[in-house]
Amino acid sequence: MGHSILLVEDDEILAENIQTYLERNDFEVTVCHSAEDALEQLGAFVPDVVLTDNALPGMSGHDLIQKLRISAPDLKVIMMTGYGNVEDAVMAMEEGAFHYVTKPVALPVLKLLLDRAQATDRMERMLSFYQEREAQKSGVQALIGESAAMHSLKNTIGQMLDTERRKANTELPPVLVEGETGAGKELVARALHFDGPRAKGPFIEFNCASIPSNLVESELFGHEKGAFADARDRRVGLVEAADGGTLFLDEVGEMDLLLQAKLLKLLEDRTICRVGSVKERKVDVRVISATQCNLEQMVQQGKFRRDLFFRLRIISIKVPRLHARGQDVLLLARHFLAIHGKRYGKPRLCFSVQAEELLLSYTWPGNVRELRNMLEQTVLLTQSDTIAAHQLNICLNLMDEPLMLPEPPYSEPRPTRNGAESMNLPQVERDRMRKMLDKTDWNVTKSARLLGLSRDMLRYRIEKLGLERPDKRQW
Repeated sequence: MGHSILLVEDDEILAENIQTYLERNDFEVTVCHSAEDALEQLGAFVPDVVLTDNALPGMSGHDLIQKLRISAPDLKVIMMTGYGNVEDAVMAMEEGAFHYVTKPVALPVLKLLLDRAQATDRMERMLSFYQEREAQKSGVQALIGESAAMHSLKNTIGQMLDTERRKANTELPPVLVEGETGAGKELVARALHFDGPRAKGPFIEFNCASIPSNLVESELFGHEKGAFADARDRRVGLVEAADGGTLFLDEVGEMDLLLQAKLLKLLEDRTICRVGSVKERKVDVRVISATQCNLEQMVQQGKFRRDLFFRLRIISIKVPRLHARGQDVLLLARHFLAIHGKRYGKPRLCFSVQAEELLLSYTWPGNVRELRNMLEQTVLLTQSDTIAAHQLNICLNLMDEPLMLPEPPYSEPRPTRNGAESMNLPQVERDRMRKMLDKTDWNVTKSARLLGLSRDMLRYRIEKLGLERPDKRQW
């Protein structure tokens, strides 16, 4: 048999006709002649859909829906009602019914409604599954680290969450998360959402630097049909999609000044206006933004609105860079090694003592993201269970060339007097960056993208390491 239906109808002839028709169409139908009987049946089994008449002896179908809303809020209910009592059915829908159908009942229409109710239920269950899976890999527990800097970060987040859970409503202040690229700003945003009072709402992420600036407005705020040349249909934006949840705006410093004004209006009035529309829409969205830029400096340069800056950073959280987190590097490295080892069928991987010394000494300009990506390449390339320091050095020099061995091949480093592998860490970083810059003909923007760094960070590293273009031209 197909999906199960609980039919609540006091007219025995009508109930028998509906049951016969639905069973011929592969539904499993249980019939009750009163709401009280239906509630008794629901104690023994839970159907996929409840189909109930409104005018029942004793408790009405409307009363049944109210009770089901408390005891089984996810259960889909369809109400059958007389043509003159449509207002009752509409009121029932406002209180949680999925749909209604008027009498005399058109059985094919009824079947379509039941099919739609089941499809909606499957979609909701699927979304719930993915949301729960997202929640399991998010939250404060996803912030790996035992250093003083990480304890301070977790304590700040914990104090915020405690305060937010005690709030009488879910209207929460904006948060600005600051830190270098790859440091884990997104994880902080996810922790605030999935451990907070809006955890059951959507978490929508948008990188303001990911698409051309002229498309950002439509992507965020949506558009009406015909608003511009390619607007063939009406489209809901990401802000509306995040209604009831959290909107995470990464790289908010890349947003142009006109869009900054619309974002400020969203934060102050909690309203948006789609492109091509004059109608404002109310939204209930918590905004968390992140940046690796110095927004205060951008405000002084006229590149970022002062009023928006102060509105975004009502609460400010700084994420420490990886090199400042001491032994956390090893905790993260072992964590990523286990994940990648399991993924690629190499579950017994470990680091040599010299490899761990290199991990602790390297500056990690790309932070946690660089560590994770480098170790994935290391796992792919290794043919032994113990990861040696020279293998890490190879992958640190090949971050843009996965699965390719260097030419000529690297030789084993010579042991020093105390037996440790010799390594010159600043030289390793200098050689790696020079190699990338030479490969891109000293195109700083392209090199930064391939290295997983911001352009400003790469320029800073070039100056710090004393790198110069061979022909001395400016870059």
